[in-house]
Amino acid sequence: MSVFHAFRSAGGQRDGGDTREDGAAREDGAAREDGAAPGGGDAPGAGGAPPQGRVRRAAGWATTALACLLVLFALDAPDRLDRLSAGQFVRIPVEALVVAALMLVLPARARRWVAAPVGAVLGVLVILKVLDMGFDAVLVRPFNPVFDWSFLRPGFEFIDTSVGRPAAIGLTALIVLLVVAVPVLTALAVLRLTRLAVRHRTWTGRSVAVLGTAWVASAALGAQAVPGVPLASGGAARLAYDHARQVRTGLKDRGVFAKQAAVDAFRNTPANQMLTGLRGKDVVLAFVESYGRSAVEHPEYAPQVDAVLDAGTRRLKAAGFGARSGYLTSSTAGGGSWLAHSTLLSGLWIDNQQRYRTLTSSSRFTLTRAFGEAGWRTLTVQPAITRAWPEASFYGYDKVYDDRNLGYKGPRFSYATMPDQYTLNTLQRDELAASGRRPVMAELALVSSHAPWASIPSPVPWNAVGDGSVFNGMGKGENAAWPSSGRIRGEYRKSIEYTLNTLVSYMLAYGTKNTVLVFLGDHQPAPTIAGRNASRDVPVTIVARDPAVLDRISGWGWQDGLRPARTSPVWPMSTFRDRFLTAFGSTPSASPPPAASHR
Repeated sequence: MSVFHAFRSAGGQRDGGDTREDGAAREDGAAREDGAAPGGGDAPGAGGAPPQGRVRRAAGWATTALACLLVLFALDAPDRLDRLSAGQFVRIPVEALVVAALMLVLPARARRWVAAPVGAVLGVLVILKVLDMGFDAVLVRPFNPVFDWSFLRPGFEFIDTSVGRPAAIGLTALIVLLVVAVPVLTALAVLRLTRLAVRHRTWTGRSVAVLGTAWVASAALGAQAVPGVPLASGGAARLAYDHARQVRTGLKDRGVFAKQAAVDAFRNTPANQMLTGLRGKDVVLAFVESYGRSAVEHPEYAPQVDAVLDAGTRRLKAAGFGARSGYLTSSTAGGGSWLAHSTLLSGLWIDNQQRYRTLTSSSRFTLTRAFGEAGWRTLTVQPAITRAWPEASFYGYDKVYDDRNLGYKGPRFSYATMPDQYTLNTLQRDELAASGRRPVMAELALVSSHAPWASIPSPVPWNAVGDGSVFNGMGKGENAAWPSSGRIRGEYRKSIEYTLNTLVSYMLAYGTKNTVLVFLGDHQPAPTIAGRNASRDVPVTIVARDPAVLDRISGWGWQDGLRPARTSPVWPMSTFRDRFLTAFGSTPSASPPPAASHR
């Protein structure tokens, strides 16, 4: 018997079997929805029901129980994984009481037309809850029905590189099947329970009255089913309202963003007045994947990571380099690195895909364009980009290096197509080592610390990096197994240590008086790593051998060295462009925008 036939079986030929004028079955009538014989007996005769009848009754009871559990889950399940517990399902859902009362007063034909859509909507809410759980676990926010469909492709690609193409395709097919099946199943479940409720009209009415009174009293008194879980539940209605409000806000966001983008203090600054304090310097801007504030403050990471930063500070100081560090608040968390990159480079708050697409199809003046107009050769090194990237033209790069033209011959390290040491070495070999060239401004994405932290490279001598074949035997391939739950935090920490040590080693090997390194995190890692209540702050550091460079930012209040202090100032990442341009001598062409909210 299929699931769909099971929902339709066991006495449900119409809205309620034998009918009165309102379509309700007699409570003591013939075959009942729950499979019991009239009058409480098992069968005709004293010998009981035949085996086929008992099986049908058992199937009816089981199907009704499954319908109840499905509806209860849909109504009471939370929208965050960390709130999922047995206590969530001993609550009184007000939505069930309202629908049950409505079904009792509607005529038979109207009941069918109302119950099925209500059930389907409930199924859609289940899907939204599951999406909210997933987005909260990774991106520390709920799913946005307007903006977040664009994450489907990156999500598939991440699964593909983590567990392999067959598993990714199979999982995708399963998800599509569930998206179709869940609303159908919840609609059938509500129809079945409606027929049962109408058949037992008196009992249903009394139950609604008692539970409704209990719900009102519980809501007024703040009664809890278990500690921290209110007995009175209205989560499904609240979820529907919150997502409806999201849609409304999302549809308005395009106009809000257009007004913000129209304000640009540096749009018309002449090239000869741009970045005068960095003339002749090579500027390397490196985003360190998942390098968040938790890495330097969380008790599981801070002792080792801070030791790396402090040792790096001492080594750089001995070589004549200075450093200053502070914090920026990223526009994303857990993932969506491109949102953080575009926020920092554009000076606008880019926290969703609609804003990103609007930005990258505009003529917004970016930090890379500022360097380009002021005479620098601008380039980017993006080892995780494996296909065409049309947005690159927006940023104004003279050259784009990605996985297809970086010439790497070594193994993959899980998600990372190549080690960060190879990325930095390629920049040095192919660009900075050339003689008679213009100063270079290079934006880099360092991805060795990207989830799932399943394969971490080991450093090699810089003169041995070559085409990357020296790393053969280190990488575990793109489908390397995720670390166990007991090891994953430690592997995350090791990956951050690797990248930080690589940056320090790079500056010691190749840094000169004309080298300026700016490195920062793109976002915090997922809550599994960063902790549930982690901020969105990321460390940011500027390293230079020329003291005049650091003198330019002496008024920022940043901490000496590679490690920011707990009391270091925290700025929205969207303010960095204007602060950086101002500090290094660019002259605004108009009054800067007021210090309003960055959201």
